[in-house]
Amino acid sequence: QVQLVESGGGLVQAGDSLRLSCAASGRAFGRYASGWFRQAPGKEREFVAAINWSGGSTYYPDSVKGRFTISRNNAMKMLYLQMNSLKPEDTATYYCAATSTLGITTNLEEYDYWGQGTQVSVSS
Repeated sequence: QVQLVESGGGLVQAGDSLRLSCAASGRAFGRYASGWFRQAPGKEREFVAAINWSGGSTYYPDSVKGRFTISRNNAMKMLYLQMNSLKPEDTATYYCAATSTLGITTNLEEYDYWGQGTQVSVSS
């Protein structure tokens, strides 16, 4: 079992940066690939970033590539999402997730554990 708790969301202006954190509990976290997803009001949850168990491999969709960076510290059981050059369209609730599947996946249905989310609002 893995429990996940996000923090670090807030209200910022376009062009600002935010760093989201996700604290994990459970011994298995360090063996699981992890990811970040987001969901805006009235929209489906979408993939934002993923990282393999060791942190050596990452993947991003074009919408955030070059602006967002996912990282992890398995010793501290932490997952991070550094978000730079934020845009109003980045406004959403952001969720961290962990998956027991091997390797990185962008498919939210393959993630077994989810946090409760943290709100990010970007004003223009």
